[in-house]
Amino acid sequence: MKCRFCQTPLEHEFIDLGNAPPSNAFLTEEQLNMPETFFPLKLFVCHKCFLVQIDEYKASEEIFDNDYVYFSSFSSTWLAHARNYADMITKRLGLNADSHVVEVASNDGYLLQYFVEKQIPCLGVEPTEGTAAAAREKGVPVLCEFFGESLARDLKDQGKQADLLLGNNVLAHVPDINDFVEGLRIALKDSGTITMEFPHLMQLVAQNQFDTIYHEHFSYLSFYTVREIFKAHGLVLYDVEELPTHGGSLRIYAGHEGAGHSISENVEKLLAREEAEGMRTLKYYTRLPKAAENIKLDLLEFLVQAKKQGKKVAAYGAAAKGNTLLNFCGVKSDLIAFAADASPYKQGKFLPASHIPVAAPSFIREEKPDYLIVLPWNLAAEIMEQEKGIQAWGGRFVLPIPQVKVV
Repeated sequence: MKCRFCQTPLEHEFIDLGNAPPSNAFLTEEQLNMPETFFPLKLFVCHKCFLVQIDEYKASEEIFDNDYVYFSSFSSTWLAHARNYADMITKRLGLNADSHVVEVASNDGYLLQYFVEKQIPCLGVEPTEGTAAAAREKGVPVLCEFFGESLARDLKDQGKQADLLLGNNVLAHVPDINDFVEGLRIALKDSGTITMEFPHLMQLVAQNQFDTIYHEHFSYLSFYTVREIFKAHGLVLYDVEELPTHGGSLRIYAGHEGAGHSISENVEKLLAREEAEGMRTLKYYTRLPKAAENIKLDLLEFLVQAKKQGKKVAAYGAAAKGNTLLNFCGVKSDLIAFAADASPYKQGKFLPASHIPVAAPSFIREEKPDYLIVLPWNLAAEIMEQEKGIQAWGGRFVLPIPQVKVV
């Protein structure tokens, strides 16, 4: 196997989480007695460019099919983040009715709806028909296709290049990162700006966020590596912001080389911090397996003790990261009674491999669990405020990452 970016042979393992089904492959009741397909969940790091990447990967067409159940608009925190971004970037770039905004992986229109409100022409590119249909209901025009060099050339030929070309949490999801970034270059106007948000690998390692590893994520990215990838395609990163979203993310700003963008001091500062952390040495990429094993043992010990004491444990959030955690730990429905989730697209289904049933949040009040494990820990504040009523019967929250903690 070779590095997806630089084609260097991959020899160095980052972490091996065993075999697991795709994290968003939810099951119907009829499917519970049918075989499930498992894929390796092993990551390697390239010793040349330090791109962390999955070993064997499930075809993207299988992952992002019409049964894909992740809809962005069910998190109020994420919607607020999207609105704030739209306000900020409109002002920063001076976007108006003569501009064109293109979002790659636009999901259910969670973000572009705010450009529609501002009467700024926009276009979403989204491979899943269910989420694309939801976006169209918000007045967002959508192309239901995968983004890459071929589609970018079509957009350019149609005069639909972007003044602002953006993508949130998509850069890590593309199997061919060179084709994707070359597509960004082609689809961007000469004076345009690209912004991309993605989880920062430095935070994944520092905060033991191994549960953010799943088949839909092909790459795990440092700022240094992303800069190298974009540079190879004639794009310069001229600014970067650190964000609290998804446990610690980066928002990069990129444009064509030679377009006159002034380079922010944030760029060199973050590169220096990553280097000081050792992110350009292979030793840095050996830390995570031990931390993951410790969390596994601690979570299993907590669940077994709760079972022995006759306590009822439930989870909140049928999130992909939660499925990685539960499957790595070998947790089944005998230890966690159910998972509550606000998305009606997940309710009534079962988590892959663990077969834990997914219910509406109202089920928490009916069942009154003693403990509620917050699986999407990046939304812990929102969820704990929303479900603070569990305190009425003595219920407590459990946060599994970066260490198992009862609060």
